[in-house]
Amino acid sequence: MTARILVVDDIPPNVKLLEAKLMAEYFDVLKAYDGPSALKIAKEEAPDLILLDVMMPGMDGFEVCQRLRSDPETRFIPVVMITALSDVSDRVRGLEAGADDFLSKPVNDIALFARVRSLVRLKTLMDELRTRQQTLGRDPLGEDDDDVQANILVVDGEPYHAQRTSSQLRNAGYTVQLVNDCDEALDIALDNDKLDLAIVGLEVQGQDGLRFSSLLRSHEKTRHMPVLLVLDDVDLPRLAKGLDLGVSDYLFKPIDRNELLARVRTQVRWRRYHRRLRTMLERSVSMAYTDALTGAFNRRYLNAHLDRRLMEIADDGKPVSIMMFDIDNFKAVNDTYGHAVGDDVLTSLAERVMDNVRPFDLLARYGGEEFVLIMPGTAPEHALMVADRLREIVCSVPFQVDSGTRALTVAISAGVVTTLDPNETANTLIQQADEALYKAKRAGRNRVVVAELAHQQATPV
Repeated sequence: MTARILVVDDIPPNVKLLEAKLMAEYFDVLKAYDGPSALKIAKEEAPDLILLDVMMPGMDGFEVCQRLRSDPETRFIPVVMITALSDVSDRVRGLEAGADDFLSKPVNDIALFARVRSLVRLKTLMDELRTRQQTLGRDPLGEDDDDVQANILVVDGEPYHAQRTSSQLRNAGYTVQLVNDCDEALDIALDNDKLDLAIVGLEVQGQDGLRFSSLLRSHEKTRHMPVLLVLDDVDLPRLAKGLDLGVSDYLFKPIDRNELLARVRTQVRWRRYHRRLRTMLERSVSMAYTDALTGAFNRRYLNAHLDRRLMEIADDGKPVSIMMFDIDNFKAVNDTYGHAVGDDVLTSLAERVMDNVRPFDLLARYGGEEFVLIMPGTAPEHALMVADRLREIVCSVPFQVDSGTRALTVAISAGVVTTLDPNETANTLIQQADEALYKAKRAGRNRVVVAELAHQQATPV
């Protein structure tokens, strides 16, 4: 996972140590040695995550975090505070200032990398939702939703901790459902569209809380619901696994009431912002931006979104890859079976591709049987792997068409191109992908060709 991390500490050896650890895991590192410099770099470079020391002369980490959150340009950058302070009140103060998490010195590598990867994934998704909304000419920014009357599911097999946590949340005005069985909890989560957060114990009556958390992430209805994991401090390795599975945050026992409420408030606000943004997007994406037949975006939206993606390269330095593909011998499908069957194939193709790409990738119908997939933050070799995987997924299972009475096997050819040039235009990039697509056709179809590397990267069946 490529990401840019801003490390902020007034002690140079501390910065060098974190820089070495992060670069060993292939992260790009930016450095700042005081609060004002950190604010300037955050605004100019738009890092994916900030590791922020608390105890700095002049402007401390709490003030830096508050200023980051008050600036619309930096308010959505995740912040992890790193401190030698151990008092719970200091952690609560940091969370209320807007920090997403705390790491204590000396920093444990497992907790560091698990938290970094988790928060970078979250930011990537939120950035994509905002980008799509801005493409439609809407402003996605606004005040955070109030977190009162939030609905919380507590899943814990220890009666004392579960009852105590539930009581504290109810006294704070939250609606709480307490369950001590993972199967029952999953049914509740899938049936309740209004749930804002799940608080999950590591052990639930002999059941694995991490497995339950993983199941939440595997279902579309609960995929984006925050999960707050509760565990003992000796369970750090399992915490790292939980964060890797998609757990949003965690609390160590014994749970402090103020820290509980602060972390719940943060997660509920993230949830409601995410929900509001998706709702705005769904309402805004009308027939003017979608293809009526396949449900994919149309050419008009594709060009606007791709141009915006290319401009963002100047800010984040991340590559943008696109895949242009079409159905081999599609005219024969229409001529043999009729246009209604051809439409079924196009619709099924779009659904199959959208089901097998990331949430922030974007599929658009370019025209006829041609489609374009935009893959932000994707290097050339990864784009080729994705394209070839999708080719295999398409041709390996027949499409059920004509009201399910007929099964047709089709294949696709694809051209892939990647750029790191923010001055590139959508039309130029699509033209390069189109040329690679035609090279794939001339090479025998049912294969992927990378633009300008066609003789090296052709991938036959």
